[in-house]
Amino acid sequence: MRLAFSVVAFLVANPVLAGEADVIAATAEQDIRGTWTVSATILHADTGWEHYADRFDVLDENGNLLGSRTLFHPHVDEQPFTRALSALSIPDDVSTITVRAHDSVHELGGATVEIVLER
Repeated sequence: MRLAFSVVAFLVANPVLAGEADVIAATAEQDIRGTWTVSATILHADTGWEHYADRFDVLDENGNLLGSRTLFHPHVDEQPFTRALSALSIPDDVSTITVRAHDSVHELGGATVEIVLER
């Protein structure tokens, strides 16, 4: 019985087991000024301040960073969650963007979403 408790306590307390942050949905909308709002829905088993999804990035087709949204706190009880990055400038020659998430332990590596921009 004591062994089972120790194993469960390890599984709950080990932040590495939360895995990588995944973008499970994303949208991009251009406003009348020509800037974009990119919304990302992120799924991550946030455990608290020691392991949480802390950012999402928007990249062009060549992997160049166009913008990032910092996520300033864990979302332990709000999964999945959606946040937006507004007033993003995307060059006219960029036709596809990729949205990826970052977490405080694994950094990058989870699922991404690719969006074909409609201008």
